[in-house]
Amino acid sequence: MKAAAFAQDKGCDFVVMLGGGSVMDAGKAVAAMATNEGDLWDYVNGGTGKGKPLAKAPLPTVAVTTTAGTGSEVDAWGVVSNPETNEKIGFGGDDRLFPTLSIVDPELMLTVPPAYTAYQGFDAFFHSTEVYIGNFSNEFSDMVAEKAIESVAKYLPVAVKDGKNLEARSKVALGNTLSGYAMVYGCTTSEHSIEHAMSAYHHNLPHGAGLIMISLAFYEHFIKKGACPERFVKMAKLMGKEDAEKAEDFLKALKKLQYDCGVADLKMSDYGIKKEELEKIAVNARETMGGLFASDPLPLTDADVVEILKNSYK
Repeated sequence: MKAAAFAQDKGCDFVVMLGGGSVMDAGKAVAAMATNEGDLWDYVNGGTGKGKPLAKAPLPTVAVTTTAGTGSEVDAWGVVSNPETNEKIGFGGDDRLFPTLSIVDPELMLTVPPAYTAYQGFDAFFHSTEVYIGNFSNEFSDMVAEKAIESVAKYLPVAVKDGKNLEARSKVALGNTLSGYAMVYGCTTSEHSIEHAMSAYHHNLPHGAGLIMISLAFYEHFIKKGACPERFVKMAKLMGKEDAEKAEDFLKALKKLQYDCGVADLKMSDYGIKKEELEKIAVNARETMGGLFASDPLPLTDADVVEILKNSYK
């Protein structure tokens, strides 16, 4: 809101967003509030947001991404947090919030540290895996999601081990941008709702790290329930497990990818999350970003979410 007021005061014509997902998301919010009245939370859908549509067109934006993780350079959404209410919710959806110009230059990503390279890469990876198994998948989202899954799975371990490897950075950046397109044409699942609730209470938890923590239990839940087995097999093959025959092979491929990227031992407890919080997190996930539950391949109850969190807890 302070930046939007500054933009109004100076008569700014457009917003340049140079940075990672948080920077690009914030830039979209600035662009919207530089031309519209009230408070940002008036325009947030979900939770305590008032869900008002933007009355006036936002300022044009230029997105220059320095990370490969969120796909925010090619979508009309951002994620905003309300620390007073412990809400972390998607903002946007207005087509006028799509960046006017996006620049994806892997050379700008060469200095991202290994751990954050992994967290960001897995965020992009899960954008596509979620869309791929989601109820809103379609031919276009399948096409870009498959390429993204393949690119990230193959090259993320290389980028983590050697951040100066421009080919690996380029392939992961491609996977990230394609995952952004996958989200535009499809929809992520409640895996993202759950993680947003986790980091809404613990802001020091990187989004990608939280997704990694719950991913195995999340996908295992649906695999055990028999949801879209052919899609899990296909994803396993895209990840390099060419002999995949059953849905469980996806879990094996995912475990290997986490191990190869050095993130197999992430612990919720290291970020202050306690077991007694898990039910609260499950409720928050549905109250703030309940819409994503509609994309789950099978209905997920609050009890299911708690069970996933318990199975993920370390």
